[in-house]
Amino acid sequence: MKCRNFAPLIQLFFSFFLLFSCAKKITESKGIILGFSQIGSESAWRNCNTRSVQEAAADAGIQILFFNAEQKQENQIKAIRSFIAYQVDVIAFVPIVSDGWEMVLEEAREAEIPVLICDREINIKNENLYAGYLGTNMLREGRSAAEFLLKKFIDPDTGEIVTDGKSVKIVEMRGTEGSSPTNMRAEGFRDVLAGYSGFEIIYSESGDFLRSKGYELMCKILEKPELGNIHVVYSHNDGMTLGAIDAMKERGIKPGEDIVIISIDAEQAAIDALKRGEINCVVECNPKQGPDIMHLAGLLALKETIPRVIFMEERVFTEWDDLSAIAPRGY
Repeated sequence: MKCRNFAPLIQLFFSFFLLFSCAKKITESKGIILGFSQIGSESAWRNCNTRSVQEAAADAGIQILFFNAEQKQENQIKAIRSFIAYQVDVIAFVPIVSDGWEMVLEEAREAEIPVLICDREINIKNENLYAGYLGTNMLREGRSAAEFLLKKFIDPDTGEIVTDGKSVKIVEMRGTEGSSPTNMRAEGFRDVLAGYSGFEIIYSESGDFLRSKGYELMCKILEKPELGNIHVVYSHNDGMTLGAIDAMKERGIKPGEDIVIISIDAEQAAIDALKRGEINCVVECNPKQGPDIMHLAGLLALKETIPRVIFMEERVFTEWDDLSAIAPRGY
């Protein structure tokens, strides 16, 4: 029999136990304790999402037990099990990847604790294991990105594609593999372009939603002469986009002019780049989900039924818009 080291788990348990004990005293009069697991702090978007949740909890008088999973699913599963052990009223979490949640969600159901899925969706056979989903419509985000390309490259009078070659050559910078944003933004993008033979995705690779990896990935792409002339970079988030722009500028390439750039998130830095002409289209992914999460948590704590799917409101910003009218993003 192997001797296992339980010290990290014991430490995690007691740290959560202390938090729970304090929380229980604070919230006896206010009522609701929410266990919330975030995936990490990899971007300005994610940090804004976290602030939104924490500030909304304070405004609503909901005690939140917050856990940062640091991009590891195993950490997130441990956190959810800790929430179950402490008998929180509601569990909400942002799933790092889409698969692998059945067992821990079954444990939550057996403990009669409702679960709200936030921001990213999951693949699960028994959807009754969670109460509902609140987040962004990632399939629509991918479709919006492709719809911009149609307007950019198809002549409205002739219906023909306008490029310096026979097709529009697209490089795709994907997000974290196995995550719903990556899968659905890729799917939605391809769904729209499927009926147009003149659009060709010549390269697609994950940059893991990180600016540093976006930079590294773009450097590698630009060193591949076999790809030829690239017309478009479609990036699944602003972090990777900004890293790719850095790589282009180092090589004397004018982003937004020499290469059309489409990004998703709408962080302030990306909107600023759009205003400078370095990005051509930014599809919003709304991170300010906190107030809606708290509203739904309140309903679930009262054993109320919530809508199965709730999408946040989102916009698309393009080079053709009045960019001076865009309000400060706050992230």
